[in-house]
Amino acid sequence: MDTFDIGGELTVGRIGLGAMRITGEDVIGEPDDPEAAREVLRRAAELVDLIDTADAYGPGVSERLIGETLAPYDDVAVATKGGLLRNGNGEWLPRGDPDHLRNAALCSLDRLRTDRIELYQLHTPDPDADFEASVTALAELKDDGVIEHIGLSNVDVDQLDRARDHIEVATVQNHYNVAYREEAAVLDACEEYEIGFIPWYPLAAGDLGSVEGLADVAEAHDTTVQAVALAWLLERSPVTLPIPGTERVEHLEANVAAADLELTDAEVARLR
Repeated sequence: MDTFDIGGELTVGRIGLGAMRITGEDVIGEPDDPEAAREVLRRAAELVDLIDTADAYGPGVSERLIGETLAPYDDVAVATKGGLLRNGNGEWLPRGDPDHLRNAALCSLDRLRTDRIELYQLHTPDPDADFEASVTALAELKDDGVIEHIGLSNVDVDQLDRARDHIEVATVQNHYNVAYREEAAVLDACEEYEIGFIPWYPLAAGDLGSVEGLADVAEAHDTTVQAVALAWLLERSPVTLPIPGTERVEHLEANVAAADLELTDAEVARLR
């Protein structure tokens, strides 16, 4: 598997695991089968170098399961996010004020059972908080040794550039896949700046049927459209780091295997 150096020094394989789905329905509460979730995590630690989560997944459930199952993290880096809350209706609510982010990061440390978070990402800009203050709070956490690398999520190019005036941005995590490309400008900026781009929703929850030619390419390789969609993301840019999520070991193994799928230039061009 090809690798990428997050922040210029944290080397990871270019396909990881997104750990949002090891929670309950609608990303709230415990998973229906906690032991199956732990088995996915154990197998992921054998296959990938990066597991991505967030304090809002559960809330707290995904991080806690990761900490209980995998800490200490000898063979895998865990990235998490702060700055997004869930209310009783399951709504996602931005919360990016510095005091909240500092407390959220410390809570994540506790749930993950670690003394330093390899990659900590601002989950989303908060319209009610000063954006520069949010990213500066993460810089202070880095200075204090709480986090190693800083990432952003759900930002536009202007916000990325504003953040870069204050911090070294290691990654950006935005919505992007073969069927949804509205964040292409952000990906292109990350490639220019040599920042890792983590496309969330990389398989569009399986809703890929609208992509012309995808099924034909999959048939030509005797594989699935999901595998082609991941291979396309890897071909799209050398900085992409897809993190498909799953609650099943067999799907995890299939997703990781997509890293070995080689698309021809003509196939990549057809899907562009």
